[in-house]
Amino acid sequence: MSVNQLILRNLKKNLKNYYLYVFALMFSVALYFAFVTLQYDPAMHETKGSIKGGAAIKSASVLLVGIVAIFLTYANNIFIKRRSKEIGLFQLVGMTKGKIFRILSVENLLLYYGSLLAGVFLGFSVSKLIIMILFKITQVEGIARLHFSGKALLQTLIVFSVIYGLMLLLNYLFIKRQSILSLFRVISNAEGRAKKTSFWEMLIGILGITLIGIGYYVSSKLFEGDFTTMNELFFAMVFILASVIIGTYLFYKGSVSFIANLIRKQKDGYLNINEVLSLSSIMFRMKSNALVLTIITTVSALAIGLLSLSYISYYSAEQTAKNNVPENFAFVDGDSAADFIEKLESKDIGYTEKRIEVLQAVMNAEEIIGLKMDEYTQDPRSMGVSVISEKSEGQSEVKKDEAYLTGYSDIMMKFISMKDSGPIEIIGKEHAIPLQYIGMEKQYPVSRYFGGSPVAVVDESVFAKLKSDLDPSIQRDPSLYIGINIENENDLVKANELFNENKYHEAAMNESRLDNENIQKKQMGLVMFIVGFLGLTFLVTSGCILYFKQMDQTEDEKPNYTILRKLGFTQGDLLKGIQAKQAFNFGIPLAIGLLHSYFAVKSGWFFFGTELWWPMLIVMGLYTALYSIFAVLSVIHSKKVIRESL
Repeated sequence: MSVNQLILRNLKKNLKNYYLYVFALMFSVALYFAFVTLQYDPAMHETKGSIKGGAAIKSASVLLVGIVAIFLTYANNIFIKRRSKEIGLFQLVGMTKGKIFRILSVENLLLYYGSLLAGVFLGFSVSKLIIMILFKITQVEGIARLHFSGKALLQTLIVFSVIYGLMLLLNYLFIKRQSILSLFRVISNAEGRAKKTSFWEMLIGILGITLIGIGYYVSSKLFEGDFTTMNELFFAMVFILASVIIGTYLFYKGSVSFIANLIRKQKDGYLNINEVLSLSSIMFRMKSNALVLTIITTVSALAIGLLSLSYISYYSAEQTAKNNVPENFAFVDGDSAADFIEKLESKDIGYTEKRIEVLQAVMNAEEIIGLKMDEYTQDPRSMGVSVISEKSEGQSEVKKDEAYLTGYSDIMMKFISMKDSGPIEIIGKEHAIPLQYIGMEKQYPVSRYFGGSPVAVVDESVFAKLKSDLDPSIQRDPSLYIGINIENENDLVKANELFNENKYHEAAMNESRLDNENIQKKQMGLVMFIVGFLGLTFLVTSGCILYFKQMDQTEDEKPNYTILRKLGFTQGDLLKGIQAKQAFNFGIPLAIGLLHSYFAVKSGWFFFGTELWWPMLIVMGLYTALYSIFAVLSVIHSKKVIRESL
């Protein structure tokens, strides 16, 4: 057999065994090429003025290169070790290490650059779709065209050629350092084998679970007032990060084996075939991959967490805009409001108008409020408050000696605990008016121009009394809120164009709710787009790494399957155990990653939006569904090995 025939035969064999690696490489190249193409696409000029699209995409492409480089070098390391016996056989028949390296290099060259060219073609094909998705998410009006960039192609070739050079260097060092004898022992030394669980492993297991639990507990207390300074918050975050990551590593190193050993002892060592195939694998192989699994779990949690937070902000854009701008248009400048109304009438656009006079006062809330982060206020018993009359349109009636607050905020309620009722005082310049607080409502009656704190709604007589005793140093000028709602929803876009054409937003704090919503969607839409694609890339690459690990383990266990088949166990019997094993191998990292991301998101989601559960559950559900594909592929490969074992 000639060298060329040997190369082609090995290439065919590798392509058959490592098709998922080829797919992941093509996918990574396609995504990188599409991202780089976006930087040079003329359509991206539509975004530069508002969301800095080009710079953001460029930064994402750098992170993408890092993820892909780590994946390719790690996968290459798995493959070269897997072929160690083959390399040893080449040396036994008289081949030099240099010739073996050249053969492997040519094989890798054909496989790598074949996948690279296919990935470039795929990336070019989907580049228009990607920019259409970006425009849709960020609500940018632009025309997406299929655009081929020579600069993007050159940059892609350079970047992936550098990665290929790194892989060749690692292969050269591996072949040079190994003796013939050691090449036949690489696989047997690569994975941990069955040993009795020691006392230290049990201790490590308990410590791992404890550290994760402590990290979760501290994260749940992070923004509940237990940490009152920026330094305390910073050190608490560092502690959470260190505790969870170290705990995750110890969990894989000892906890999994410890729990599996408890299950085995509970059964007095009498395990059925399913339990043998599943428990033995997770007991003695998972701890040897503890570092890799820790990295995969941590980055998965980071990807899920960031995507959840960005989607929470995007999902909550409409409600956040409504909180900031209660009506379609909010004015505090009377002349601008009058001019806008005149233009609406000239265009026959129906509208309703709301006018609310807003006063500023100090509220003594000592009896109903517990301001936890009192370091940031001079008097934790008093707070600035906007005051409006009960006769303002849409407000509930209150008695002369009562008041309620409206304008509930999730962020505020995290830092301020408030009773359902109790005595308060509204304090003017000279006098304090005692009132009975009767509750809190979520509705925002006036725009954010009048402050982010809740608004106190009082009786008309109390409002008049306070108006005659105002402290001029804290009043806002102007003090009149003018809200304009468009009656017909179909006229809203036309009215918004009038608002922007006349630049009413440049005067005081006049605002459009639609503009407010669109700005947040553009900003967080781009973040969600980038984090989503980076997260998808990591999901594919990490899923492939786990798949390659399970594929190698299944090949190693093929002699065991042969013995079990000869003892009378059917393919179905063995497959049930394999399915349980893959559920553990893929499910444990996924479950821990989801838990990490849940506690991370739950500790600070209120800074990003108004809704937690639906955005987070949607992201987690999609990630779980895509991740499960690799577990299914592993089961399919195991089924093939079982079938061929006899």
